[in-house]
Amino acid sequence: MAVTSYRRRWTLDDRAESVWHSLPVDIPADCPGLHVTLTIPPVEGAVIDIGCEGAAGWRGWSGGARTTFAITPSAATPGYVPGELEAGTWWVVLGLHRVPVEGVELLVEAVTGPVDTIPGLTEYAEASAAIAVPPRPPRRTLPASSGLKWIAGDFHAHSLHSDGSTPIANLAALGVSAGLDVLAVTDHNTVAHHPELPSLSKRFGIGLIPGQEVTTDTGHANAFGEIGPIDFRRPAATWVSEVARRGGLLSINHPLGGDCSWRHPLPEHPPLAEIWHSSWLDQTWGGPVAWWQAWGLENTTPIGGSDWHNPTSLMPPGSPTTWIAVDANAEGPDELPTATLQALAAGRTALSWSYTAPVLIRADDELIALDAPNTLVISPDGTRHPVPTPKTHLPATPGPHLLITHTGQLLSTCA
Repeated sequence: MAVTSYRRRWTLDDRAESVWHSLPVDIPADCPGLHVTLTIPPVEGAVIDIGCEGAAGWRGWSGGARTTFAITPSAATPGYVPGELEAGTWWVVLGLHRVPVEGVELLVEAVTGPVDTIPGLTEYAEASAAIAVPPRPPRRTLPASSGLKWIAGDFHAHSLHSDGSTPIANLAALGVSAGLDVLAVTDHNTVAHHPELPSLSKRFGIGLIPGQEVTTDTGHANAFGEIGPIDFRRPAATWVSEVARRGGLLSINHPLGGDCSWRHPLPEHPPLAEIWHSSWLDQTWGGPVAWWQAWGLENTTPIGGSDWHNPTSLMPPGSPTTWIAVDANAEGPDELPTATLQALAAGRTALSWSYTAPVLIRADDELIALDAPNTLVISPDGTRHPVPTPKTHLPATPGPHLLITHTGQLLSTCA
């Protein structure tokens, strides 16, 4: 057993140099485990993140949710990838998210050798096993174009693999209860949760989409697909091309979400943007739509995400709901995630505030406004069309459309 310790006062100068700093740890051949502990004094204003990079690649991230983790060949703390500890130099990665003016003294201790107890693992497994499959609400069937069908999804949720309060099994249960067919699990700066998704999809009957919320202090983006980790420490401009190269899809998250608003410069736009987000509490506020219009309506497919973390989150999973027009032959939790990503790439989405809320959809050569009498549809050219009945058919023109009330409250968007 060997112990590597680092005690240092970190200052605003360090934060100005870089948000992320890496501390080396030597991993010998046939190492049975690594246990890392970060000690942060109770200093007001100090918010420190922690993660781990192995000699052969990224192994996980806690952010500020944990101060200790362990990795062994067969198991790891939630948020970290188990497996062989390849010999060589590993790195404990610190994120200086917030550093007080007077600085903060941190102690990092990395122990190599046998690990008796893996922090968080037993509690996670017990909580996951205790969650039952809930009943699904009555299914809502929306008219669709020939060869397609509409399914319901949520593209933003967190588990105990990052800063969520619950195992993925509970996310799946909440998604089923909300009527969802697919749910993206998008933990921060890690893909350690991806191996769990196929078995839980089958257990709960919901398609769980692998995702990573690529997280920095100047903006977040979701990378969808089984594409491996995206390095959040690299410039955001590289995320777009790297995700595309690996066959995934990138979405700008909550672009007007307080201190998490998008502020990275990009030479090219990713294909998706989370225009609808749980932080959009006042539906008469036109900010997100204005951002979407300025960003480029025609080239950015809108999606929505609850960004659910815990029972105190602003909205439950499925609020808002993203409707995706997928291949009509895609069935079951094994096929729906892939079909969903294909439909997103093709730009076939509609959004509503919940599973049962009013919605505007496309079906062949028509727009159909459902459950929204006495409202208006705004075409891309600004033309307004009255919606007199609970099921109103309108001619479909190219481009995004908005469904609003007479007071300007947004009810639905259709790409």
